[in-house]
Amino acid sequence: MNHAKNKLRIRLIVVTGILGAISTILMMLSFSVPFMPSFIKMDFSELPALIAAFSMGPLSGVLVCLIKNVINLTMTTTGGVGELANFLLGCCLVLPAGFLYRFRRTRRGAFLGALIGSVAMGLVSLPINYYITYPIYTQFMPLGAIIAKYQAIFPGVDGLFSCLLIFNVPYTFLKGLIDTVLTFLIYKHISPLIKGK
Repeated sequence: MNHAKNKLRIRLIVVTGILGAISTILMMLSFSVPFMPSFIKMDFSELPALIAAFSMGPLSGVLVCLIKNVINLTMTTTGGVGELANFLLGCCLVLPAGFLYRFRRTRRGAFLGALIGSVAMGLVSLPINYYITYPIYTQFMPLGAIIAKYQAIFPGVDGLFSCLLIFNVPYTFLKGLIDTVLTFLIYKHISPLIKGK
């Protein structure tokens, strides 16, 4: 019995590490999107974290988020604040998804959990960016220059709060939804491999 438990624990650690490595690579493959300022990038690095949360539990999903951000700290261009924000927002996505799926092991339960996580990720992005990320960014770029990049896309924004509310909140929610859809498209195919079946 102990041997079987140890084997399972080792598998969980190894698979979490592998998904963390994949997540790190996906974070490096970020790209600009036309409807956001150039310093905001899109990536699909929460995809492996969601897969981990569904297959091995919410803690595994959080660890995948942690692994990718700790590794990315070695090549950060944001002084670590981008990685901190990414970790916190990733946790907002994977924790509700993983916990709800643990109690409702159905596709509907998984989707509802990921949807709640995407909403949480979008909403929490507002205070995280307003109070943590952008105050540190303004040490490298004046606030006026940051707001000007948003105004170049939509002149109607007139301050940091409205920039974040109009741009970052829906963008972050959309990012969570995209990761959710991608997870649903591939999860069934790779789940047996992750679980060793």
